[in-house]
Amino acid sequence: MSATDGFAGGSAWTAPPPIRHAYPLAQRDASLGAAIGLMMQSLPYAAARFGVLFGASAAGIIWLCVMVGGAAWLGTHVAHAFGWVWALICLAAAGFVWGTLLRYALHLIDCGHVAVLTDLITTGRVGNGGESMFAYGRRVVLARFGQVNLLFGLNALVRGILQAFHATLDWIGELLPIPGLDGLAKLLDIVLRAATRYLDKVIFSYTLARGDGDPWQISREGIVYYCQNARPILVTAVRVVVFEYLLTGLLWVALLAPAGLVTLALPHAVRESGAVVTLVIAALLAASLRAAFIKPLFLIMMMVRFHTAIEGQPINAEWDARLASMSERFRGLGQQAWQGRPAPAE
Repeated sequence: MSATDGFAGGSAWTAPPPIRHAYPLAQRDASLGAAIGLMMQSLPYAAARFGVLFGASAAGIIWLCVMVGGAAWLGTHVAHAFGWVWALICLAAAGFVWGTLLRYALHLIDCGHVAVLTDLITTGRVGNGGESMFAYGRRVVLARFGQVNLLFGLNALVRGILQAFHATLDWIGELLPIPGLDGLAKLLDIVLRAATRYLDKVIFSYTLARGDGDPWQISREGIVYYCQNARPILVTAVRVVVFEYLLTGLLWVALLAPAGLVTLALPHAVRESGAVVTLVIAALLAASLRAAFIKPLFLIMMMVRFHTAIEGQPINAEWDARLASMSERFRGLGQQAWQGRPAPAE
């Protein structure tokens, strides 16, 4: 069986495989303290993400005023139905902006940040110091993928494969660090989905650390490496997600008072729904701080955990075959690497 045949169906390797990655590791400590140090070194990216999100939150608050105020005016002076129509139109417009422009802008920032963090983890420095951090991140990402749009699709593909893999694990209920919750499958599914959003970036970091070969093929190998080390990595991932939710909740509570002051400064028509508006403003501000500073910290911990776990480890051909048998997307990822065709969706 040729290598290409292996990618089309089962495993890609028919002989004991060599260690396919060889890159240094300057950072082996996956603790929160070490993650804070690395994020401080890449602080411009966190600041840029916070700037974009804070601007979006401010625009969202203004839009909320327009939505609530306009709906109240139309409901009072025209008809209640017009007020509801106005509110729905405003919500649809906000959803479009978030789902397209803002989400894509954040994707670009995330890609560059992962590139910079990967350099800090593997070499202890960012490039050769001859260009800005943003220019370096952009150059590295484009050099590996040509178009960042391809990376957007690859991340979604990797996320789908990981979710399919998680659904097959029979020990997954043991990962929640809260007693008595093993049977709450829905809660666990939410936690795993959140963990997967860290893991797709971790595998992207692996493709950048490798820096050789086809990025789609290397992403496939990164998925196999993750599955070989799923238990220790997922233990860290689930704990990270639980702590993320707890910190975000505490942050939201802490922001309720400032959000109340902002509500008092809004127009009277908006202040009539003061409690709801205060909760929404606090949620917007908490989401901005969470995405800018809390999530990158935990992402760094996951990246370091993954890179140290796979160091010196060959790929297990049995895991490659198992993944190929359970996921059409995984098989398609290999076909994308070897034949240049888009991977099929499940």
